[in-house]
Amino acid sequence: MFEYFPGNYVWNLGVVAALNSGGLIDEVDRACRPIQEAAARGEDAGTPDFLRAWTALTDQLVAQAEAAEKAGHTRTAGQLYFRATNYLCQAERMLARSDANRLPTYRRVLELAQKSFALRDPRVSRVAIPYEGTTLPGYFSRAGESAPVVVLVNGLDSTKEHMYSSGHWEELAARGISCLMLDQPGTGEALRLQGLTARIDAEAWAGAAVDWLEGRADVDASRIGIVGWSLGGYYAPRAAAFEKRFALCVAWGANHNWGAVQRRRLEREGERPVPHYWEHVLWVWGYDDLDEFIEFADGVHLDGVVEKITVPFLVAHGEHDRQIPLEYAHRSYDQAVHSPKRELRVFTREEGATEHIGLDHLPHVSTFIADWVADVFGARG
Repeated sequence: MFEYFPGNYVWNLGVVAALNSGGLIDEVDRACRPIQEAAARGEDAGTPDFLRAWTALTDQLVAQAEAAEKAGHTRTAGQLYFRATNYLCQAERMLARSDANRLPTYRRVLELAQKSFALRDPRVSRVAIPYEGTTLPGYFSRAGESAPVVVLVNGLDSTKEHMYSSGHWEELAARGISCLMLDQPGTGEALRLQGLTARIDAEAWAGAAVDWLEGRADVDASRIGIVGWSLGGYYAPRAAAFEKRFALCVAWGANHNWGAVQRRRLEREGERPVPHYWEHVLWVWGYDDLDEFIEFADGVHLDGVVEKITVPFLVAHGEHDRQIPLEYAHRSYDQAVHSPKRELRVFTREEGATEHIGLDHLPHVSTFIADWVADVFGARG
């Protein structure tokens, strides 16, 4: 993995994610160069410096976008808003829940994303999924009439804006597949602005997404799949095991036993995805006490669950994932004995995409998964 900040895994992950989600190396370098010394102080201590530097870059791009839009150069403006969304997403992801900048920064991300849709990606629209007396926010990419669709779900710290920036929806659209980028409970806008915390029984909110998709005339209800990255590698298989209307499932990072990973992280084994880690985890799951949470987290696993998956199932994992052990990918694959088409794809150091969810070569993983989904759905665009 490209490591701009030697020894600071969390910041490096953000840099690589930005670069592999449409960022430009010169812009990222301009944001990162002034904070190299801050990075050496640690992932938590330097977070305010990270926010200031990446916000300054965002401000610069937004000013350029506004000037381009005023001049009638809408394509240029849309591209600038897109990259600004990408960069500010990474800055927001680094903030502690208690940081006063977190919600204002995220609200600005939402505004920038909406401007990007309008000027760059009119195929993408904001949607609201009815769910237990409220709604789940999402972005829907429409690929055509009666198209198959993928429900793309977050991990521990990502948002639907990260999914938008990743361009995975574009790869699916090029193959004739629509995409619902969902902020499920415990993630993104659902957590930040609505207070909806994560739950073990992912099939509850996943079923609500299927209900909504079945009500759309432009969706082929017989071809609805679910793809989840990072902690979504737990959520998606769990959902597919119990929500039988899903026609396929992809674990983009095999989070087979997330609870066990938390006990390892208590011992400082393995890398963490974000600064202020335990504060973030307790926020996601709605806990105040770490000891109580760790006991609860023991139930976040797929043993006895993936055996219930009865649709095509892909497990994609990096050979040298420093967050989630490779053994969990083998465990998910080995236990999926009732899937009619199961596949384990391990990305190696020689080809890239060997880190967590392939962030070090994200387009490589994204296109592989899109091709696999297209093959299962019989879609070619």
